[in-house]
Amino acid sequence: MTDAEPWGVVASLVGASDLDGGHERVIAEIGPEKVAGVLVTELLSRCGPAAEESVVRLELTGPDADDTGPVSGIAFDIGFGPEGAAVVEGETSGADVRITYPIADLARALYGTRATGLRRQHELLARWPDDPDPAEVPPLLARRRRGVRAGHALLRELRPVPPALDDLAVTFGSDKWGGVHWYTPHYERHFAPLRDAPVHLLEIGIGGYDDPRAGGGSLRMWQRYFRRGLIYGLDVHDKRLDEPRVRTIRGDQSDSAFLDRLGSGLGGLDIVIDDGSHVNGHVLTSFAALFPHVRPGGWYVIEDLQTSYWPSYGGGPSAPGTTMGLLRSLIDGLHHKEYDHGPGHEPSYTDAHVTGVHLYHNIAFIEKGYNDEPGPARKPQG
Repeated sequence: MTDAEPWGVVASLVGASDLDGGHERVIAEIGPEKVAGVLVTELLSRCGPAAEESVVRLELTGPDADDTGPVSGIAFDIGFGPEGAAVVEGETSGADVRITYPIADLARALYGTRATGLRRQHELLARWPDDPDPAEVPPLLARRRRGVRAGHALLRELRPVPPALDDLAVTFGSDKWGGVHWYTPHYERHFAPLRDAPVHLLEIGIGGYDDPRAGGGSLRMWQRYFRRGLIYGLDVHDKRLDEPRVRTIRGDQSDSAFLDRLGSGLGGLDIVIDDGSHVNGHVLTSFAALFPHVRPGGWYVIEDLQTSYWPSYGGGPSAPGTTMGLLRSLIDGLHHKEYDHGPGHEPSYTDAHVTGVHLYHNIAFIEKGYNDEPGPARKPQG
């Protein structure tokens, strides 16, 4: 069992089996109160601003999904408004809607697979007095409607299929869609098969420059898109943007020894995205250090390829050591069995493990796997 801090709790919930009571065991081992706090934090991170103010009371029961075990009696009053959703401290009554949810089912809805996430045994009750004063009915109806809309908004965030990536980019302020770049359709094309998987994603470059509280829009976008994913952000500046499924790391992407230690320490990565300095030498160093730590079936993405042509970033039409030069060499390596290298040749690591290179305007997706498909027999020239 991992530590009971939020990151460790999330890792345990993500890794729990959906089929053999794994979430119930995690809740019993860590404790319903600690797990409940992490679940509510995750749920609120998915909720956007609301046009109307309302309060929803979320009561968690269980911890058994079928309610046969002891009732945990944990409740949160959640306020909705223009600033988003947040727990209302000290609020004990006055909620417009009450939602009861078995804690293990809530864990499954947030961190289980899509199939098990559909099993939601919740109940929603709207506030209504037994014998209302007729004069009070119109404002009571208005408040009831606000509460039901807020309750629906909360439950909507438990749906197993996330919103489209371009919508999430706009919601969280990532520049991967709109105005500066138009990357999200390419990301969705390649990442959609993984969005239900417990991926480990590392993005180089958090944004916000040296402001410790600025940036992180893309990390939050990935956190919402990969609802079972653990998201790491690397930046040369100190960042304080950690959340239960987001961890920020300070480091220099041009330090190959540091990157190798980082990759080993994270225990394998499914996705690496280089949106860092975009200096060509830094990009090449990062790829050489981190690509070996990407698991088979994973992806290494390099953004902003335009700097390959910019002298101020170490690029230029004939400059050596550019990102585009790296990509051309990977394409050649992908076909290394199709040409004669001479006797005793051994394929490089990338020759043997790059199985696809997908290029779009200013962004490249490099696919990791085993490049062992035999080439056609070459006819000797005589």
